[in-house]
Amino acid sequence: MTQLKRSSGLLLHPTSLPGPFGIGEISIEAYKWIDFLVEARQSVWQILPLGPTGYGNSPYQTTSVFAGNPLLIDPARLVSEGYLSQSDLDHAPVFSGQEVEFDKVIDWKIPLLLSAYERFEHNAPAHEREAFASFCHTNDARWLDEYAFFVALKNFYGKKAWYNWPPEVKLRRPEALQALRQQLARQIAAQKFLQYQFYKQWQDLKRYANERGVQIMGDIPIYITLDSAEVWANQEAFCLDEDGNPTIVAGVPPDYFSKTGQLWGNPIYDWEVMHRDGYRWWAERVRVTLESVDLVRIDHFRGFEAYWAVPYGHKTAEHGEWLKGPGRALFDALRQQLGEMPIVVEDLGFITPEVGALRDHYNFPGMKILQFSFGGDPEEPFLPHNYQSNCIVYTGSHDNDTTKGWFKTAPKHEQEYCLKYLGRSRPRLDIAWELMRLGSASVAKMCIFPLQDMLSLDSRARMNVPGKASGNWGWRVSREQIAAADVKKLAEMTEMYGRAPGK
Repeated sequence: MTQLKRSSGLLLHPTSLPGPFGIGEISIEAYKWIDFLVEARQSVWQILPLGPTGYGNSPYQTTSVFAGNPLLIDPARLVSEGYLSQSDLDHAPVFSGQEVEFDKVIDWKIPLLLSAYERFEHNAPAHEREAFASFCHTNDARWLDEYAFFVALKNFYGKKAWYNWPPEVKLRRPEALQALRQQLARQIAAQKFLQYQFYKQWQDLKRYANERGVQIMGDIPIYITLDSAEVWANQEAFCLDEDGNPTIVAGVPPDYFSKTGQLWGNPIYDWEVMHRDGYRWWAERVRVTLESVDLVRIDHFRGFEAYWAVPYGHKTAEHGEWLKGPGRALFDALRQQLGEMPIVVEDLGFITPEVGALRDHYNFPGMKILQFSFGGDPEEPFLPHNYQSNCIVYTGSHDNDTTKGWFKTAPKHEQEYCLKYLGRSRPRLDIAWELMRLGSASVAKMCIFPLQDMLSLDSRARMNVPGKASGNWGWRVSREQIAAADVKKLAEMTEMYGRAPGK
């Protein structure tokens, strides 16, 4: 059972932090961000999944759900440790400070990080070699060895997806894998080094946050990417044919976000296979995630009760069917193996009584989105006067428009109902702060606001448009925007509604 304290926090993915190298990093800017949260009397930092991104640069489409994204590694720290030189950074390309230029960052940064491994091989002191060896010993059998091998193979085969590799490798013939492990041993070790650096830097940042009263809320997407280390290494646990192709894929039917539904394309678990060994893969996934965060949001929770399955090859998600998920069997197994878990759930979308019953059986806090509230029905469950306290209220999530952008484009009747509910008129109205105040004053145990709303930004600062294949996930905040943010106003509001640390 998750026991939330009355609290408040901000949503910002690390890639959106400012910095000179084209993407937010686990750098001095991340430590300044923690200080910003403390000054604003916030006690929660919500992030998106931390894995290495693949297609579309989405943190929800990663090449591993265990590994960290090496693009987040701070190269300045590698300079201080002697694995890079200052001249390496002085000759960096000129990057945009307004958005993440993913391809440009990858082309510059990954070779740079791999060159750091070469210097580590030759120059690392004994204590650092021992720490790296200990990291590998702890994680190799859990996930690290398969992930590093997967990345080395992907590079070896020219970035092709694993299901396009030679059949003996794609289908994991032992003799073929053994030969390739020997051939690619150095490349495998280099990938392990990058993971070591990521987790070392991240754990230091997490410790800094926790020591200052800030908890980090992570994110576990229900599904994983087809072209990922985990699917390649565990093909029997997914609905794949004998050639490694999916038979059914994940998505959701038509909804608020898309008239044709959302076709995510992720392979779907063979829940019967996972049930046979007590859902150990899932237990390890949750365990590893909770080593990096303090509490975790499970994305698309409704899919554990029933999930939308679309036959592979369809162009939209319209023609799928609902199939039963593992339900209580999974969460009972997780609780048996892990004990009580600090879990909150994303319970949005088509929520049936059965989904609500599964959530409530474990007392998992769910989500309330204020932007969804103002259709005109006073019994709308997203309206604050209908809340039960065991929930988290958001102005919007990473999938929503910014609140300023939403209000500008909302239907007139929603705008009018929203203003009446707030008891406000249009002149000088800052709709983002009005909804932040509404959420803060509610009985919801926790409220989370995207930083874009604290900054009253318009649609240009939107993080993601569901169903849009490209152009997402790139928004970055500037140092100037953070410096101009009304920290005092947020701190006062947090204090007023009893959400400040220590209250």
